Amino acid sequence: MKPLNGRCEQTLPQKSHPFAKGAGEARLRARASPPPVTMKSAAVLLAGLLALTAYYVYLPLPSTVSEPWRLMLLDASFRVAQQSCNLVHFLGLGHHLRALNFLIGAFDQLNPQSSEGVKITDTQFDGVEVRVYEPLAKGGAKLRRSVVYIHGGGWALASARGGYYNNLCSIMAESLDAVVVSIEYRLVPDFHFPVQFNDVLQATKHFMLPEVLARYSVDPSRVAISGDSAGGNLAAAVCQEMTQEENVTTRFKLQALIYPVLQPFDFNTPSYQQNEVTPVLPRFVMVKFWIDYFNGNYDFAHSMVVNNHTALDVSEANAFREHLDWTFLLPSRFRKNYKPVAHATGKAEIIRDIPALLDVRAAPLLAEKEVFRIQPKTYILTCEIDVLRDDALMYAKRLEKAGVAVTIDHFEDCFHGCMIFTVWPTNFSAGFQTRDSYIKWLSQNL
Repeated sequence: MKPLNGRCEQTLPQKSHPFAKGAGEARLRARASPPPVTMKSAAVLLAGLLALTAYYVYLPLPSTVSEPWRLMLLDASFRVAQQSCNLVHFLGLGHHLRALNFLIGAFDQLNPQSSEGVKITDTQFDGVEVRVYEPLAKGGAKLRRSVVYIHGGGWALASARGGYYNNLCSIMAESLDAVVVSIEYRLVPDFHFPVQFNDVLQATKHFMLPEVLARYSVDPSRVAISGDSAGGNLAAAVCQEMTQEENVTTRFKLQALIYPVLQPFDFNTPSYQQNEVTPVLPRFVMVKFWIDYFNGNYDFAHSMVVNNHTALDVSEANAFREHLDWTFLLPSRFRKNYKPVAHATGKAEIIRDIPALLDVRAAPLLAEKEVFRIQPKTYILTCEIDVLRDDALMYAKRLEKAGVAVTIDHFEDCFHGCMIFTVWPTNFSAGFQTRDSYIKWLSQNL
């Protein structure tokens, strides 16, 4: 700006004509290069997403756990799947458990395993679907030992024909040179208790008939029943039932229970309190599995978490309290500093609405001492990172008190469900460790 004739005049920049040389190129360069503020916003957004992902994936785990970040990722995958299926349920597109089982089944088939040394046959035992694994002949004809196996999955998920259990049972059959019968019981939500129990009982009774054992060349004195998680529940319940039936001619030599769920009476045992939000099976999810098993009301879930269904004023529960008094049944190293949760008043309507909560066919830990006395030699595998740890430990103690030989195989660094995770991409060292220990015990004792 400069004075001219006493006035100030401003020299303004000349505006380029839209067709002036270089003007178009300048505009293109301006459009191609985002302003710095946009780059910063993207960086902040990416950092936020990464932080949110880390927050969602991260769970505090004991220092003893093996492969913690892989376990966190597995758990995060489960939670994403569960929440997606809950949305499907909310939108009225299908039951969340049916949707979840579809996803599990699809994932299960990504890496199918096979064994050339085992013959696999799908058939029915007294109307119940089963899969039979027979080792191919090794030399002359001989009678083999056998394992009746019941898969886990909260009575609602997985399959005897799925890749995880197909792999486990094939390895069992080949390693043990044993006939393995894997039972495909009907699942929640299409069927509820006691259908699952009855399916397993019916198929097992049929297999234990002398003529059926002979057909599969099984030694009737060397048969075991086994299962993991909800399958361990069904194995224990069916074993109790069959040991009490006088007309059963063939008895189990062994039972082998892998982190079994054995009672819905107390959801505040030390392991439930310690592992309330740990991976794969947090406490609230286990409570919901029980409610689904009994076709109960989800409105009861929060009350059951705090043991209102078995409060001291619920008279129906009083007869069972001493059967799972963990202050007496658990060693001090598992009790730690946890305290029992037993309210003076609760909600008796829960037991009245779901009486099966106190049915020993669903809750084998609630059985009387006389039933425990006649159980066979028992193997129980437990994991420290598992809400169900104390169910199994209390069951073991009650068996010992009744005079039954028990082997407790406890793993400090392992988590619920780990034994089937031996196949990529969910191949955990915990899976190989527990599976090999389980098969070794069967090999030495069956």
